[in-house]
Amino acid sequence: MTSHAQASAILIESWLSEAEERCLANDVLDGLTRPFKELPAKHFYDARGSELFERICELPEYYPTRTEKRVLEQRAGEIVTATGAGELVELGSGSAEKARILLDAMQQAGTLRRYVALDVSEQVVGQAAQELVAEYDELLVHGVIGDFERHLHRVPDADGVPRIVALLGGTIGNFPPGTRRALLRKIRALLGPADRLLLGTDLVKDPTVIEAAYDDSGGVTAEFNRNVLHVINRELGANFSPDGFDHVAFFDRRHEWVEMRLRARWPCSVLIAALGLRVEFAAGEELRTEISAKFTRARLEADFEAAGLALDGWYTDAQECFALSLARRA
Repeated sequence: MTSHAQASAILIESWLSEAEERCLANDVLDGLTRPFKELPAKHFYDARGSELFERICELPEYYPTRTEKRVLEQRAGEIVTATGAGELVELGSGSAEKARILLDAMQQAGTLRRYVALDVSEQVVGQAAQELVAEYDELLVHGVIGDFERHLHRVPDADGVPRIVALLGGTIGNFPPGTRRALLRKIRALLGPADRLLLGTDLVKDPTVIEAAYDDSGGVTAEFNRNVLHVINRELGANFSPDGFDHVAFFDRRHEWVEMRLRARWPCSVLIAALGLRVEFAAGEELRTEISAKFTRARLEADFEAAGLALDGWYTDAQECFALSLARRA
């Protein structure tokens, strides 16, 4: 049972209109009619896709999630002390597992006031909000239901204390350089002089280590990759045969990013009924489903500079596999 005090500590606002929920249809129409077919990675994440990704995070090959969590656990107190933050804004918040590490540090510092969660799933945000207000006395939770590419302006103003705006999990690497810098400029608009961006980035390393993380021996990542076809079938009435596509993952050494693709095993003609669209695939033709850029400190500093930000803190694991960086308005 939710107490009245808990209920009054939670505010959830949804900004997803029916037109905006057509994002999948628009992306499929645009991406599958290009000479080189591609789709945004965010469409992996229906309920099944989220479950598969949770399984990926448990795999021995997939180092990013556990490494970022370890760095957070080791450095959260230092980060909160350096920023004086009492508010956490998390973009793509999910279940708020990593947020708890920072909220714990704020509680221990005596600064904790509010958690703002921006995510596309109202159910996930609502559940996390109930759990958090039960765990943290006097915490306020403001849920913003939306897509952080389009709804950053819906994030409320700061609540009178310095805040950290967090984009974790290496998510920033899913955007090509121009889009990435544009997103960082939008995030900059959320920061006051005392606020900081906390950004999680996977770092450039041995390509064999990187490729193994995206092509595990158990085939879980392959199922995750093919899940986007299941999503299109269900939501748009398509007739993809997911088993007719092979999972492909490789590290592009020139761009220093991982690409995941789906490669047609044989020629196929796919009808996407909701769009009245038929898409032809030749045998061996590939559909790109994700890029995941890997960073150096110099590249990240250049991205920050282009977005009007400046590096203000750099935290890595001992092997320098993954970095958390703090950035301020330049």
